[in-house]
Amino acid sequence: MAHIKIENLNKRYINRRKTRRDDDNPETKVGAEVVVLQDINLEFEDGEMVCILGSSGCGKSTMLRMLAGFDRPTSGRILIDGEQVKGPSSNYIYVFQHNGLLPWMTIWQNVELGVRHIKDEEERGDVIQEYIDMVELTGFEDHHIYQLSGGMRRRAELARALAVEPDMLIMDEPFTGLDFLTRMKMREEVVNMHEYIGKTIVMVTHDIDDALVMGDRIVLMAGTPAEVKVSQKILDVPHPRNLEKEPTLCNLREELYLKLGVSHVA
Repeated sequence: MAHIKIENLNKRYINRRKTRRDDDNPETKVGAEVVVLQDINLEFEDGEMVCILGSSGCGKSTMLRMLAGFDRPTSGRILIDGEQVKGPSSNYIYVFQHNGLLPWMTIWQNVELGVRHIKDEEERGDVIQEYIDMVELTGFEDHHIYQLSGGMRRRAELARALAVEPDMLIMDEPFTGLDFLTRMKMREEVVNMHEYIGKTIVMVTHDIDDALVMGDRIVLMAGTPAEVKVSQKILDVPHPRNLEKEPTLCNLREELYLKLGVSHVA
């Protein structure tokens, strides 16, 4: 498991984009300094599932990349189990927003990438099968990625990530592109998996209901540059959770929407 401490985290970059995107600030000129994150201070306990919320472009994924060691802060630092993050590590695995599986490989071969260090072939096979079974893909071991549905691809990615046995799993909008029913099923599966393995999971999502149903801790980021508006533990509400029957979750849901500028939610 991993204890995470984020101290005075700041991220700035020089705007070099000549073609604007829809969510770009029209006042930001080429060559100007853009402040993405400002004075972010957070602490996550061992084994927590942390759900990070915020509007598009507020810096959630940027912070996630720095947590994984793919990017460096302008100032401040991130500590995992007391060690400063200076680059990627097999101790914390990143599940990308879009499909990161290798399409020319089968499910078995993709999962095997994470356990190549196991020299004994029988032991390696047992580990691969264990994680394929865990994500309920038994019987699909020899299927290629193009033969899988969106939900099955997500489960295969989780199996590959978990096979490494990381201390922390980092997920950037893992349910993107899934239909409603598949999304609900995946949400339930990730919660069950978390309770079984007990690893620290940090997940970015746009969906407040996902965060409330899944998370041990909710972090809300908002503003430009992004700041932490809410960081609240909800461990006292056991799984499985029903938003309609839990007053604590209903009240927190309303608070989160208000912080995001939405005054009424059906």
